[in-house]
Amino acid sequence: MHPADLKNPLRTVTFDQGRLTIEDVVDIATASAQVALSDAPAFRAAITRGADFLGRLLREDGTIYGVTTGYGDSCTVNVPMELVPDLPHHLYTYHGCGLGELFSPAQTRAIMAVRLASLSKGYSGVSVGLLEQIARLLQADLLPLIPSEGSVGASGDLTPLSYLAAVLCGEREVWRDGVKVPAAQALADAGITPLRLRPKEGLAIMNGTAAMTALACLAYDRAEYLMRIATRITALSSFALDGNAHHFDATLFSVKPHAGQQQVAAWLRTDLPAHDAPRNEKRLQDRYSIRCAPHVIGVLADALPWMRQSIENELNSANDNPIIDAENERVLHGGHFYGGHIAFAMDSMKNAVANVADLLDRQMALLVDSRYNHGLPANLSGVEGPRASINHGLKALQISASAWTAEALKLTMPASVFSRSTECHNQDKVSMGTIAARDCLRVLQLTEQVVAALLISVRQGVWLRCKVDPAAQPQQQLQAMMDALAADIAVVQEDRMLEPDLRLLLDRIRVKHWQLYE
Repeated sequence: MHPADLKNPLRTVTFDQGRLTIEDVVDIATASAQVALSDAPAFRAAITRGADFLGRLLREDGTIYGVTTGYGDSCTVNVPMELVPDLPHHLYTYHGCGLGELFSPAQTRAIMAVRLASLSKGYSGVSVGLLEQIARLLQADLLPLIPSEGSVGASGDLTPLSYLAAVLCGEREVWRDGVKVPAAQALADAGITPLRLRPKEGLAIMNGTAAMTALACLAYDRAEYLMRIATRITALSSFALDGNAHHFDATLFSVKPHAGQQQVAAWLRTDLPAHDAPRNEKRLQDRYSIRCAPHVIGVLADALPWMRQSIENELNSANDNPIIDAENERVLHGGHFYGGHIAFAMDSMKNAVANVADLLDRQMALLVDSRYNHGLPANLSGVEGPRASINHGLKALQISASAWTAEALKLTMPASVFSRSTECHNQDKVSMGTIAARDCLRVLQLTEQVVAALLISVRQGVWLRCKVDPAAQPQQQLQAMMDALAADIAVVQEDRMLEPDLRLLLDRIRVKHWQLYE
């Protein structure tokens, strides 16, 4: 969707040397914000100063890595001055070897925004014209077709970002209004002149962590909402199972001071107000998937703040090589393209998220099993009388939820430990950050599918609990959630195909349809 097609006015994310947030990237990715490059004279002067210094150094010294030399282990190969202008274009050309599914339009917008943010720091030796070209593409919603596979995460996301570099120069293909179009045609139609990259600009575009960081921003946004909806589902599961709200007592949680875990318990207390003392007829302790839910969801809740810090620090970094220190007139050779912080955050996030999937899958197993659901029908079937024998309720849905959970758990193997020595042992220790981020997004997708299954289950379970025990009534917040679910999905009485319900609920999850725990 082109931002201009939206009826509501969009906020503007301005790119300069200031700090951006995960939310800025997510809003650009979802076309909820438009992009502007700062017109501030000081900002544009800082960018120009780096490009000018690099140009002067090239004229005076004649030897600059990636400008007058080959790349990586080819840094000992000197490039004749007459061929220097061709070198950046060769860099993106030979890196055009990506495979796998294409990044989605939202992911591609995020990648472009993250790369623009890094180059805007003023330490990459690029021209203002290059920054303007990326901004123009975002403003026109012309999105490079970027294959998702082929990056080892150092020297950054070279292969994925080569597709951005090529499109800036009018090569390869773009998405335009959901249709694949040759970049040259799309740029011409939009009145955009293809770039001829200046020395180091190809390296500056490609040698960085933009793809993995962009995916990490999108993953964080989904994980934060998943943490909230898993808490609400736990409250509904506890109610449906006639659970004990005293498991979430404030004093109980005060003695184990993990702030995120305490927050989850506090949210559960708002959903499940406890009496002064446990009802005598209730069992003393619920099973772990209910009683220990704050301890499972709380791990994700407590991890999110440091994950945000790592992701936003990477987002707001200059992360190519070499770094151009124009103020002190130095070229600094380093390894800022290494995506270790993103790799670790994504490996950690997928682990915490998959544990939430497993928790919810265990809750569903209790809900559908008449041995453990405290008086509810087997498989939460809503049919009574003779037809009950041919109806199977949520039996198959529980099987599917377990399949999605198993796949999510399988993907928790950390990608960051699988470093490979590449590029003639120049890149002999690499981050695998982009693989970790892609894995994390897949785990999030699978966990959201488990969430959708649980939403059907708790909607059914609460409805049945109220039938079995008319005195049991959800308090206001849970009833509001039940009403919202009822607007989308009917209770399951006669067996029916549940895929349409699941897909609708997934759409709701991905747009954060339900406001949870303000």
